[in-house]
Amino acid sequence: MSQNPFLISSADLAETLGRSGLSIVDASWYLPAMGRFARSEYEAGHVPGAVFFDQDEIVDPDSTLPHTLPSPEDFATRVGALGISETDTIIVYDGMGLFSAPRVWWMFRTFGAKDVRVLDGGFPAWFEEGLPREMGQPAIEPTTFTPDFDRSAIASLDEMRTISAGQGERQIVDVRPADRFAGSSPEPREGVRSGHMPGADSLPFLNLQSEGRLKRPDALRSEMQAAGVDPDGSAVTSCGSGVTAAIANLAFASLGNFDVKLYDGSWSEWGSQTDTPVETQS
Repeated sequence: MSQNPFLISSADLAETLGRSGLSIVDASWYLPAMGRFARSEYEAGHVPGAVFFDQDEIVDPDSTLPHTLPSPEDFATRVGALGISETDTIIVYDGMGLFSAPRVWWMFRTFGAKDVRVLDGGFPAWFEEGLPREMGQPAIEPTTFTPDFDRSAIASLDEMRTISAGQGERQIVDVRPADRFAGSSPEPREGVRSGHMPGADSLPFLNLQSEGRLKRPDALRSEMQAAGVDPDGSAVTSCGSGVTAAIANLAFASLGNFDVKLYDGSWSEWGSQTDTPVETQS
């Protein structure tokens, strides 16, 4: 097994395929500009036994923001229908290597699953190692997922106003690309201002990985420190819509730091408000 308790290698996963109590989740999701379609890629080939977790559908239906967490009851209903129990060993992967899978890893943990891991290198690593693939949809036996919601894992807009104003009580780690953080590039969503929250540090999520794999702990510490982030300090992560922010949550957890929230509304919410302060850099 991987030394990181939140990762699993392709070889180790391949050895456990078909084991009782193992749930494998394809959590692929892509930005529109990427020109890739997660569900069709899943149907064309996936890890045997994997179910598809649609990050555009397993959301709060009443929210105007993208990817807002559903209620614990709705989440439990949706993942129970996928055959996943909170007592399972849950392995999550995506088609980029390390992009959208950490968000679903974080969701399962936030709703009470205890043993959730990310496939190191994702489906690209699985494919490159010549491991078996399955097409179409697997047979699913629905089960019961009993949620145990950790509300403290989430930061609200009101909390972010307080944190940003304090500039030090809890670090704000913004994982968007540096040009979007600086405000030199426009946001991809209409009506969202460019820039960043006062007090935030820029730590692009790509800096936390290498070739689609999470960097080793010493390298993660170096990247965080170079960005002005204390690897062991309390923090809240943010991105465009709450998906890639979870890569930083995974990185912090891999260093043993669990005092880290995720701002679910992220920049889609903050940047679209009319009364939230925004800073830019030249």
